[in-house]
Amino acid sequence: MSESYKVHDESKAYFITFSTVKWLKVFVETKYIEIILDSIKYCQKHKSLELFAYCIMPTHIHMIARGENPSLNSVIRDLKKFTSVQIVRQLEKDGDKKEMLEVFRKEGLRIKRNLKYKFWQDGFHPLEIISASFFKQKLNYIHNNPVNAGLVDFPINYKYSSARNYADLQGVLDVILEY
Repeated sequence: MSESYKVHDESKAYFITFSTVKWLKVFVETKYIEIILDSIKYCQKHKSLELFAYCIMPTHIHMIARGENPSLNSVIRDLKKFTSVQIVRQLEKDGDKKEMLEVFRKEGLRIKRNLKYKFWQDGFHPLEIISASFFKQKLNYIHNNPVNAGLVDFPINYKYSSARNYADLQGVLDVILEY
């Protein structure tokens, strides 16, 4: 992984994005989103993941997060590894996602260390939150992502976004509202 795409200061929060292989729309069904949510909750409780913002889009996930012990690099690596296995198992179990599984299988064949499937694109492209204004810019980007994609008319109408938390509504994940 390129040095420019790594977390260098664990005390800082980072804007991160990770996407499915070929931008496949996996996160359109609740059962796949629940795997992501449960894994993030686990990381918050057991791996000291601090979450400031999030949005789970059909093809990718945005977050503003921090992790010191273990490092954010390790937490995201483990989260991606675990969720890829769980989601692929669910896709196999469902039986109606053969075309999607075939794409993940073909991508997996291209990598020596991969046993069967490749679900996530490499990396998570962390950008260090360097100021309050940069935080606000990325927060607005995350919250407006579903609006810009035409999924909802207003950010708070998207269930899988911290826009709800910031509007004092119930969110699906807990976030730290102060940066």
